[in-house]
Amino acid sequence: MNAFKRIVSSLLIVSTAVLGLPLTAQAGIISTDAAMATQLSSSTSANREQVISFLTRADVRTAMQEQGINSDAALQRVQAMSDTEVAQLAGRIDTAPAGGEILGIIFTIFIILLVTDILGLTKVFPFTRSVR
Repeated sequence: MNAFKRIVSSLLIVSTAVLGLPLTAQAGIISTDAAMATQLSSSTSANREQVISFLTRADVRTAMQEQGINSDAALQRVQAMSDTEVAQLAGRIDTAPAGGEILGIIFTIFIILLVTDILGLTKVFPFTRSVR
């Protein structure tokens, strides 16, 4: 048992001494253009994948076919687009309404009717009590 303690303590002493040594790192200076190119290439591929996944959705393919657009031709055109065009198209996809506006309008009408019911101006909802 004494030999085991000696080995463990020796290993702990060596590992503690090694952890205290300074670690060196090698770094080089890169240009701004190189850094931006790396960032742009990763975001460009993400934008292109986003546009392609949008165009391959079943509802989008159906809507394109209803308008007479061949979905395979649209995918080929996306592949041929420049990086800036793909980034603009991906931005439009992100900001396009997806039924959110109609839900906001319905919610606004519900709130207006609820407030007018509470004020006693209308009687639409049976679960409200008039203030009057």
